[in-house]
Amino acid sequence: MSETPTGNATRGAQAPVAQEDAGGVLTLARDLIRCPSVTPDDGCAIDVLAAVLRQMGFAVTPLVFGEGGARTPNLFARLGTGHPHVCFAGHTDVVPVGDAAWRSDPFGAQIHDGLLYGRGACDMKGGIAAFVAAVRCYLARHGGRVPGSISLLITGDEEGPATNGTVRVLEWMEAQGQVPDFCLVGEPTNPQQMGEVIKIGRRGSLNATITVKGVQGHVAYPHRADNPVHRLLALLQELTAVPLDTGSEWFEPSSLQVTSIDVGNSATNVIPATACARLNIRFNDLHTGADLSGWIRTVCARHAPGADVQIRISGESFLTQPTAGVDALRDAVAKVTGHAPRLDTGGGTSDARFISRYCPVAEFGLVGASMHKADEHVPVADLTQLTRIYDMFLERLMA
Repeated sequence: MSETPTGNATRGAQAPVAQEDAGGVLTLARDLIRCPSVTPDDGCAIDVLAAVLRQMGFAVTPLVFGEGGARTPNLFARLGTGHPHVCFAGHTDVVPVGDAAWRSDPFGAQIHDGLLYGRGACDMKGGIAAFVAAVRCYLARHGGRVPGSISLLITGDEEGPATNGTVRVLEWMEAQGQVPDFCLVGEPTNPQQMGEVIKIGRRGSLNATITVKGVQGHVAYPHRADNPVHRLLALLQELTAVPLDTGSEWFEPSSLQVTSIDVGNSATNVIPATACARLNIRFNDLHTGADLSGWIRTVCARHAPGADVQIRISGESFLTQPTAGVDALRDAVAKVTGHAPRLDTGGGTSDARFISRYCPVAEFGLVGASMHKADEHVPVADLTQLTRIYDMFLERLMA
């Protein structure tokens, strides 16, 4: 049964439908969950999605990058050629099942008490299914036509190293003139219930490994040795002594956390030859990865000249200021859920960090409370509600 058209519906279109399997969301979600696509294996998930999109009229381009064990299947699909060009980004790969017992087959896509169970149910095969279903609903109301264009960027390498997935697809899209005007990432953003949070940015992430070399010796004769642990502790003390900042308009304070200090010394009377520490910095828009890297190296040089410092920046911070795309998404979430979503930049990293280099991007998806856990699940009602949100988002942005 269709809902009564609202005053905000455009071009005489009816409001999105509210059936449990609106646009085939439940069917597609179950089909995708049944594909055991644990990174780096695809489990035919990309093929299942590609077949559905071709039936809907999308021009589908499979994109495989990498060789051997790094070989990654991806997909780009587009319907229409005009603007606005709205892209949905997501991933079909999932994390391993884990050692904990499940109440049902993790890839069985079974339904119990209104909950759909399976690895990837909320992160994020359910989100992909909801967007595809939303497009179906949108096209059904508009005679199969879209005034601009709708595309999907789907990778099989988000839960893994993320080297041959979204990054490579975006490079291809730019070379082919396929960069969208706005991108919606379907990661699970809501902590407890639908309608709580839209993410419009993410903190950057930096990992550093610091190895200080000394001279091994007997603890009774310290003058004959050089203890690297003392110098490592001194530099770590300076790195952690003062907060990096107090936060900014859209971001919470940056955080430096020492994650490991290792010596590998099983003896109580031996000064070790090396000492190693690892740390992570989640940083806001007051910093860049390069600036923080320079600061770390300077502190290390002051306390432990010659220390080996290895730094990897997995993503810079980014922020999408509220735009037409964000406004359309916020309006759709509020209309469907009855909650005014909070615009947020917290949490971990996602592929949005790569997309932000090309176009404005925001994230909104399912409730993420069970993601990566045993018995990952999503209420069927939430899948229906997310479909309606995405449908209304397209209606607003394509108006």
